[in-house]
Amino acid sequence: MATLAAVLASTHHPFYLKATTAPPEQQMPQAAEWKRKVEAYRETLTRAEPDILVMVGADHFHQFFLDNYPTFLIGKAPRYDATFYNEEREFGLPKYVLEGHEELSGYMLQGLLDREFDFAFSNELKIDHSIICPIITVRPQADLPVVPIYANIFAPPLPSPKRFWKLGRAIREIIDAYPSDKRIAAIGTGHLSLELGGPRQFGEHGPDPEFDRQAIEWLANGDIEAILANVTHESLAKAGNATAGFMDMILMLGIAGPEKAAYVDNLDLFHTMEAYFTWYPEGAAA
Repeated sequence: MATLAAVLASTHHPFYLKATTAPPEQQMPQAAEWKRKVEAYRETLTRAEPDILVMVGADHFHQFFLDNYPTFLIGKAPRYDATFYNEEREFGLPKYVLEGHEELSGYMLQGLLDREFDFAFSNELKIDHSIICPIITVRPQADLPVVPIYANIFAPPLPSPKRFWKLGRAIREIIDAYPSDKRIAAIGTGHLSLELGGPRQFGEHGPDPEFDRQAIEWLANGDIEAILANVTHESLAKAGNATAGFMDMILMLGIAGPEKAAYVDNLDLFHTMEAYFTWYPEGAAA
């Protein structure tokens, strides 16, 4: 059977590449520290020696809109074009073509359907910065095949936090059962408290530092009971109008299981709290 070599969850800040590669005199004060933290986080994936990446993200209204926005979707393509025009223009992100892993995508889709998750699928999916950002931060050589999974965190009505947890558990079951000797890493990105276009967007810290503190503690300790007892759509909206992206991080905890993270770090970037988590499932040592 396949080995789940590592589970990584982080925030995805689209300005990381631009902020850390600008000429020194143009870099933000936190650039050097940000780069050091990301490179340390990257090593947690390198150490796992993965063969395939299962990537969890969300489409930022680049190709899904309110007329047709899937709740959950998996890509089944042999390759994936990446990076939309506005991401090149605004964030300085380069274009990518990532290799797909059609066999695992098909196996995953069937397994999810068998577990009563009615996934959409796409043979022509284009991926955006929710998946390209972690490629840049933890696998910049972009040399491994990917299985992209998109979850709706933007277009109400949204699935519940518990549904994201259950989806993570289902994905874990499917990876564990996959008949292969491959080492698989699951990498997902979401948000802590975040405000986009609202009055709290450019505050001194993220819009809800107390939520950020609790969320980091919950994920670090694998405390799904506290998460499900405290996190609702209403509490997420109160923490910031885009904080529902935290549910993708709940999904990643579901893949890891209710365990303490092996690696935890964070960085306060004045308008958002960046955070990084890695779990090594039992028996996954390289």
